[in-house]
Amino acid sequence: MDFLTEIVKIINEYLWNYGLLFLLCGSGLYFTIRLKFIQVRKFGRGFKMAFGGLFKKNREKADEGGMTPFQSLATAIAAQVGTGNLIGAAGALIAGGPGAIFWMWVSAFLGMATIYVEATLAQKFKTTKDGVVVGGPRYYIRGAFKGRFGKILATVFSILIVLALGFMGNMVQSNAIGNSFESAFHIPAWTVGIGVAVIAMAIFVGGVKRIASVTEKIVPFMALFYIVGALVVIFANVTKVPGAFGQIFVGAFNPQAVTGGVIGITIQKAMRYGVARGLFSNEAGMGSTPHAHALAKVKHPCDQGFVAMTSVFIDTFVILTMTALVVLVTDVLPMGYTGALNDGNLTQAAFSTLFGSFGNIFIAICMFFFAFSTIIGWYFFGASNVNALFGKIGVKIYAIIVCAFLIVGSFLKVDLVWALTDMFNGLMVIPNLIALLALSGLVAKLSRDYEYSNRLRPHEEKKK
Repeated sequence: MDFLTEIVKIINEYLWNYGLLFLLCGSGLYFTIRLKFIQVRKFGRGFKMAFGGLFKKNREKADEGGMTPFQSLATAIAAQVGTGNLIGAAGALIAGGPGAIFWMWVSAFLGMATIYVEATLAQKFKTTKDGVVVGGPRYYIRGAFKGRFGKILATVFSILIVLALGFMGNMVQSNAIGNSFESAFHIPAWTVGIGVAVIAMAIFVGGVKRIASVTEKIVPFMALFYIVGALVVIFANVTKVPGAFGQIFVGAFNPQAVTGGVIGITIQKAMRYGVARGLFSNEAGMGSTPHAHALAKVKHPCDQGFVAMTSVFIDTFVILTMTALVVLVTDVLPMGYTGALNDGNLTQAAFSTLFGSFGNIFIAICMFFFAFSTIIGWYFFGASNVNALFGKIGVKIYAIIVCAFLIVGSFLKVDLVWALTDMFNGLMVIPNLIALLALSGLVAKLSRDYEYSNRLRPHEEKKK
């Protein structure tokens, strides 16, 4: 078992830190240039579409079996904002120094263009099955490649996402919840796992409508709760904030100048770990979030593409950056370099510098919401593919298996499961990205069509 784990870890090293790093960033740069920096030009439009009508009394409702743009966004963010936002940034800081955060920002900026392409194509190729709106990579993969090749590629993607997210990925999330609650509240991890599984099943059986209803409520709360806690720590150390940003920018190009000569941290490592951790967290190009964006009720496919860009912004530029700043201003990072703290407890130690023992409780609560929301999102993405492969009966069996994995995963930490999750996450990028590149011309055409059809005179825009 240990030998197999090491083999998978070696595969992941080359897959995530070399192959996918260049493939995803290269694709993001290509989409950015071809679409004329869409993430800059239309970010305001996406933000307005996602949040503008949130507090209106007569806000638009979703179609039967679908979601509103905000519900789709919330479901996507539920999957993106997970345990990686608490430990991913910390891990990047330890391995790549403060400069890794700069490269996280770069990968997120490029990823915003990639996720625009994903969401736009998800809208373009969505369909209805048994009265329910369905869509995602398997549908636009089939649209990109006709015949047997398209069918095989779509099936491979579906199998990979079910294994990566639905089963092993959710097992990992449950393990994070169990460990944090056992540490903070001394509650046995297995009892926490049972509780998580019961709550999850209650949501799963409600289908798309219940998932959408839960995510649109839980995501704003969990994000606000964490951001407020992080801001309290940051403002308590406000005099160190300029220095923290200085470490990030200087460390991106001269790591040794800000790490005190820590052996092994180079520009290459800062870039490699920053980009890899950033891509893993925001999931742009992985093919997961398009399942949610496909279900939104919008007038034009590009509309949801604009909305999707805000999810990467929130995940990386807001939440991950908050974590990084908390670690940097509290001066706990040197203990990460020495090995006294690992990426799992570095963030916890940072919050504890101000909150004391409540720091453990705060992180445990955040871990629950972050990980549980990811469980809901990842279950939904897997269920969409199981339904396409095996129908409604398959989805019912899938839900039961996921809940069983949640219970086992809460107390049984298996390194191989963690490693396999990373590997399958990486592998499912390949068929997704092949289709995105093949259909990039269609996205460019849709974008031009959107620009042409929405050219309004200034007074008409104001009137709206």
